[in-house]
Amino acid sequence: METTSPAFFSGTLLSWYGRHKRSLPWRDTINPYFIWLSEVILQQTRVAQGLPYYLKFTEAYPTVQDLASAPQDEVLRLWQGLGYYSRARNMHHTAQQIVNEFGGKFPDKYAELLQLKGVGSYTAAAIASFAFKEQVAVLDGNVFRVLARIFGVADDIASPAARKVFQKLADSLIPADEPDTFNQAIMEFGAIQCTPVMPDCMFCPLQQSCFAFNHGMVQELPVKSKAKAARPRFFHYIVLEHEGRFYMRRRLEGDIWQGLYDFYLYESMDGQLDEKQLLHDLQAAGASIDTGTLILPQKSYKHVLSHQKITAWFYHLKLKLRLTEEVLQEARLVAFTPQQIEELPKPVLINNYLKDAGILVYL
Repeated sequence: METTSPAFFSGTLLSWYGRHKRSLPWRDTINPYFIWLSEVILQQTRVAQGLPYYLKFTEAYPTVQDLASAPQDEVLRLWQGLGYYSRARNMHHTAQQIVNEFGGKFPDKYAELLQLKGVGSYTAAAIASFAFKEQVAVLDGNVFRVLARIFGVADDIASPAARKVFQKLADSLIPADEPDTFNQAIMEFGAIQCTPVMPDCMFCPLQQSCFAFNHGMVQELPVKSKAKAARPRFFHYIVLEHEGRFYMRRRLEGDIWQGLYDFYLYESMDGQLDEKQLLHDLQAAGASIDTGTLILPQKSYKHVLSHQKITAWFYHLKLKLRLTEEVLQEARLVAFTPQQIEELPKPVLINNYLKDAGILVYL
């Protein structure tokens, strides 16, 4: 590692932050609930994308009690489009935990915040420092990158051992009197100055003491092992319609879109589906189908998750008779009007199809 004194590093960062920080609503509060909301929303989300969601959630649920008492479907519907829906479910559960176990007040210590469901070391450090000025450093992708480049840390940031190295370094740099501002500053520095691909090294106030700049390693640091390639999956959705109502079902626990609504689904290994066999199977299951009403997919829909790459097709079928109660229960299907579908929490992929097909009605 290059030797850059903590005082010089933190002082330079704080000075830079005072001149360049963006005006963001969660920076103008010490309310731990608002800070927590912003951190949950901004995990794996760019500020420009997350800001409208933050504003929607704080307007809909101005207190943690409001969020705790909200129906989960409503929370998921408001979250729609952000992805990683387990974060929304955990957020809702945590709000209830804070109300039921902590009397509606957030714990004010880092160690106690870690007891909350879905609150890891980063989020706990952010709340503890921003709301309660506890001297604990945050570690996110921006912080890893800044520290790795400035101090020449070549440990693989994807490894647990590296996290300990970076945490120790970050904790040695954070000033006791301004832990909140320092944490904001180092994350902001990584977000707009020391960026992943094209950092602004020419006008960087830490250029002379930067290990990566002085050793020609800006693009090599931080070191991060490649994630496994996303697994391809092929979805064939059967959009069953009867008298203007569409049959949908709620996805079960342990699923990629747990708690969200989609259509009846066939999954294939190679993206192929025999339409004749599909009709035969549906008729055998008791669906009264006018085979001439089968609308075949005009295009495929792509949706990339962190570990899965989904390609989906939609087959629209109009039924002559409504499905029997037996079929509905076995297939877990419920009939909804377009107006009701609008209010359901849905994966973006489903939402895109509904808009393209003219089914979705905006009220």
